Amino acid sequence: MERRKLCLLFSVLRLLPALSRSGVCVHRFDCYPERHVVVTQQLCESRGCCFIESPPPAAGKRGVPWCFYPPDFPSYTLESLNETALGMVGLLVRREKAYYPRDIEMLRLDVEFETDTRLHIKITDAANPRYEVPLEVPRATKKAENPIYSLDFSWDPFGVVLRRRATGMVLLNTTVAPLIFADQFLQISTSLPSKFLYGLGEHRGPLLHSMDWSTLTLWARDVSPTESFNLYGAHPFYLLMEKGGDAHGVFLLNSNAMGPSGGVLDFYVFLGPDPNTVIQQYQQVIGFPAMPPFWALGFHLCRWGYGSSNETWQTVRAMRNYQIPQDAQWNDIDYMDGYRDFTFDSQKFASLPSLVEDLHKHGQHYVMILDPGISSTDPNGSYWPFDEGLRRGLFLNTTQGQTLIGQVWPGFTAFADFSNPDTHQWWLENLQRFHAHVPFDGLWIDMNEPSNFMDGSEEGCPPGELDSPPYTPAVLGDSLSAKTVCASAKQKASVHYNLHNLYGLMEAKATASALIQIWGKRPFVISRSTFPSQGRYSGHWLGDNRSQWKDMYYSIPGLLSFSLFGIPLVGADICGFSGSTSEELCTRWMQLGAFYPFARNHNTQNEKAQDPTVFSPAARTAMKNVLLTRYSLLPFLYTLFHRAHLQGDTVARPLFFEFPQDVTTLGLDRQFLWGRSLLVTPVLDPGVDSVTGYVPRGTWYDFYTGSSMNSSGEMVKMSAPLDHLNLHIREGAILPTQKPGTTSEATRRNPLCLIVTLSSSDTAWGDLFWDDGESLDTFEQGSYSYVVFNVTQVGCSGEGRGATEVTIGTLSIFGVREPPSKILLNGQEKPFSYLDNQVCLHLRVPCPGEAPSLRVSIPPLLALRATGRVGG
Repeated sequence: MERRKLCLLFSVLRLLPALSRSGVCVHRFDCYPERHVVVTQQLCESRGCCFIESPPPAAGKRGVPWCFYPPDFPSYTLESLNETALGMVGLLVRREKAYYPRDIEMLRLDVEFETDTRLHIKITDAANPRYEVPLEVPRATKKAENPIYSLDFSWDPFGVVLRRRATGMVLLNTTVAPLIFADQFLQISTSLPSKFLYGLGEHRGPLLHSMDWSTLTLWARDVSPTESFNLYGAHPFYLLMEKGGDAHGVFLLNSNAMGPSGGVLDFYVFLGPDPNTVIQQYQQVIGFPAMPPFWALGFHLCRWGYGSSNETWQTVRAMRNYQIPQDAQWNDIDYMDGYRDFTFDSQKFASLPSLVEDLHKHGQHYVMILDPGISSTDPNGSYWPFDEGLRRGLFLNTTQGQTLIGQVWPGFTAFADFSNPDTHQWWLENLQRFHAHVPFDGLWIDMNEPSNFMDGSEEGCPPGELDSPPYTPAVLGDSLSAKTVCASAKQKASVHYNLHNLYGLMEAKATASALIQIWGKRPFVISRSTFPSQGRYSGHWLGDNRSQWKDMYYSIPGLLSFSLFGIPLVGADICGFSGSTSEELCTRWMQLGAFYPFARNHNTQNEKAQDPTVFSPAARTAMKNVLLTRYSLLPFLYTLFHRAHLQGDTVARPLFFEFPQDVTTLGLDRQFLWGRSLLVTPVLDPGVDSVTGYVPRGTWYDFYTGSSMNSSGEMVKMSAPLDHLNLHIREGAILPTQKPGTTSEATRRNPLCLIVTLSSSDTAWGDLFWDDGESLDTFEQGSYSYVVFNVTQVGCSGEGRGATEVTIGTLSIFGVREPPSKILLNGQEKPFSYLDNQVCLHLRVPCPGEAPSLRVSIPPLLALRATGRVGG
């Protein structure tokens, strides 16, 4: 069987190609991974490894290793293995020293069969405690009774082999290369059963990873998204599609490079068996994402370069004048006084409080940026955030115990230590003080890798194995401190070496908590740096992209990857952040961006404005219309977020999630789905008036016209003039929509329209979650409406519970093949229209009500019913 290989080491993941049966390339796991070293035969053999020269690598690739482990390379032996209540515990012993310093002689192996579809394997120092990520994870209370996997062990050398029982497929096989567990170098390798590997972020590239000797580094870094670079966040999780459509996932719960006082191999394996279920199982461990406020799903507008609050206000008024939907206006660092957090410029932004008040009067919201770097150069007593943070000891410190000083926008800065609970209280107090003057509605936390305009600190970084470890991974800048703080910096919970990749998560957690305390409502937070479980506290945008067509394309694999990571509230800067956009590019990008789960147009200073109002009437109308389409779909989108919050469903998802047995879908990343039923096919190339997209097997209906397309699973050329985005609804769906307004608040007041797309068997299903759109824990407290719509040929069913009533005003049914003779609404005949296999029926029915509130019959074809009751 053709197999691929995966090597995990020091927060680096290497993706290796298929093994060769002919000899020389079998199990070539790199024995000399250090960069910028000319590996000679003498160097290689000094480590006890094999050396064979190979052809030079392709551009941008590491290439076939010349130096690789022999089959008999010394590793660990499994000395004992005993059963426990949850699984097994074993002792691993190394008899010979490895080539990395301070390798650990004895390791403890814990295996827990946590559920029938989840396996937990942990390897750590048997004698000394090590740093472990403080993530709240579920704890099994009993051993799984009927696991769909089997686990075997190799005793000498140690290794594990994991199989799927139903197929016998080997999912993990760590016997292919030695386990290395040194103090600052951990390596474990496995073969993989296919080449269809996804996840492992944050990186820019196609959704499907290349297995051609690629290296992926996980070390949070401030850099404009570029291929092959480590980017803003770290997500050590992968999803792999197996032959036949099964899927599994693997999560390494580790935040760093295995520091001297911490670092373990802590794996969770999720057996699915389908990709949707794998992601749900992953989120059962890291936590389900928070339910966003309804307004957060509207259109957001920002730029770096609004010169004043009046200029910002002018943009808002222009959007209103053209009746273009907008829910939130943002400001970048321009609003600050000297780029200092928790201040605003009293001259240029004197009218900012009035602007925010005006937004609120129009049902709109205000979001502002904050950075974790706090100005440290103001006169003593003049800047409360720094003075009070210093007094309480809430900043990162040097190894000498002094405040570590770096440089960000305000100049020399100190960095808040969010691993300290006291910092959360200080952060809250700062936000409360500022909110009293500018009642913002959401926060954009940026620069939180953390970013630093100098490497390490103003004094550099001290010599030592934290800042200059024995092995430095393939990080941009070739140093762990490149454009960030020293790895040796001291924090409350540990050294920064261990906490670096957690910094953005910790800030997001502190920020979300503060906003809840300020408002008593759902928080809205967008963060640049992320880590597993971040979806519980914030969304994410994909960083400082460029106004280029390829950047627009790369946004799709970006948002789909974050769907895998459990962060559904994600999007890219629409029209691009840096560089000047064109009218064509921005129009196409607005069409795509209208279907990002988080939709924000944002660009940089010193470039021309790119909000919809500045373009020609034709482009402006196209942008307005696609935003109105988004707003009409907000009930559907909001329900998808409810399902994500409740059970870990994805909102935007790759096509292969719904069609895992269709091999063609496995490499598609120029299209995506909302939920299971709405297919988005954007134009991603200049100068065209058509787009070719894949249409999976089945019947699909044009969203705008209701015309049907029967596909056998094929590429289809679709008309796509500049004012049109192709949207198709899968057969058997019921989408709740609304007549759009120019804000989400106005839209919510309009009656619902149900769009029904009949399947070949004349059935359809859909649901709606509805609440007040802002209160905390509405589902948990029963303060919501949930309505199931179901169409069957011979009968109907429905359910609902609620405290929030909505009105169904229009019903459109696509796929009615014959003109009905009559339509009954709750037993009463109603007028209707019929055209091109579509029925349209106008009604005003509250739903849910105290009794079955909606029953539509088209005798003898079908029936639709939705029932509900008020109250939890």
